[in-house]
Amino acid sequence: MTFLLIRTTMKTRFSWSCSPMVLLVSLVIGLSACEQALIKPNPANKPVENFDLLWKTVDEKYSYFTYKNIDWKALYGKYRPRIKDDMSEEELFRVMGDMLYELKDGHVNLVSPFDVSRNWEWYLGYPANFNETILERNYLGSDYQIARPFQTKLFNDSVGYIRYSSFLSLISEEVLDRLIKKYANTSGIIIDIRDNTGGAIAMVNVLAARFVEKKTLMGYNRYKAGPGHNDFTKAYPKHLEPKGTSYKGKVVVLTNRKVYSAANEFAAYMAELPNVTLIGDQTGGGGGAPISGELMNGWTFRFSANQLLNPRMEQIEFGVPADIKVDISPADEAAGKDTILETALQFLAQ
Repeated sequence: MTFLLIRTTMKTRFSWSCSPMVLLVSLVIGLSACEQALIKPNPANKPVENFDLLWKTVDEKYSYFTYKNIDWKALYGKYRPRIKDDMSEEELFRVMGDMLYELKDGHVNLVSPFDVSRNWEWYLGYPANFNETILERNYLGSDYQIARPFQTKLFNDSVGYIRYSSFLSLISEEVLDRLIKKYANTSGIIIDIRDNTGGAIAMVNVLAARFVEKKTLMGYNRYKAGPGHNDFTKAYPKHLEPKGTSYKGKVVVLTNRKVYSAANEFAAYMAELPNVTLIGDQTGGGGGAPISGELMNGWTFRFSANQLLNPRMEQIEFGVPADIKVDISPADEAAGKDTILETALQFLAQ
């Protein structure tokens, strides 16, 4: 991921943040490893000033107002009257958090010492479609390999399975070489990224590069370039080239709604390759890299400030659809069956 520091005229500090909701804990207990302070916050601590600063900063730098048809000025009129000089910190936080919730974005958070605002509609309300206990006990068992950061196993003497749970985990080129060579003569490889909520875009490139045969356009990036809601830079193409030992056989990527941010981008990349099939549920989305800043009262916040588009210039903010839609029914889960993994194994056995 490209890290960019932004300085505003409102004495708010900014940086690019690198990951989705997995950063929330670190944001609560201290500065994220992905942030660098530019200037110290203004000591002023009035509710109105903090609210106006948050609203104006988001107004000028958030990237999805038009795409999501959000009337940000109307939301100012809705929430600003609720701000009072004598309100408690908890009351102020609730109003600000409610306003940010309306952005419908899992990359948007307000972080105080006592709470973190969030919108997790991108996976709540949908089938989980992943049960780690069932996967471990009924499929991986005790004879799978841990090739960090992957869990891996050969199924039915013919299908290579690779589970990658977080793009925050560094991928070794040496480990990838070993795995690709190990599964070179299989009928296919399954890459399981269910419940992977993202991390580093650099790891997306490292992993996806093993499945391209030539320089391939994977999508475009464009960034906010001015205060207007439609002020963007030109769309910059993103290409991947083959690297190291590559795999040319069939590939299945397992997805569910809790695939987000960098993992969503990986799914979008893989969906462009002719030998790849996505099986499971649509991903949760998260197509914009977030920037973060600090209010005058010391609370931090972050929101999406760019847009990632696929090669057809289509947004992936709300997710990447599966090629084969499969849910794990309550009956299957009760029976200890991973329907999505079973479907992938049957698909590669054909």
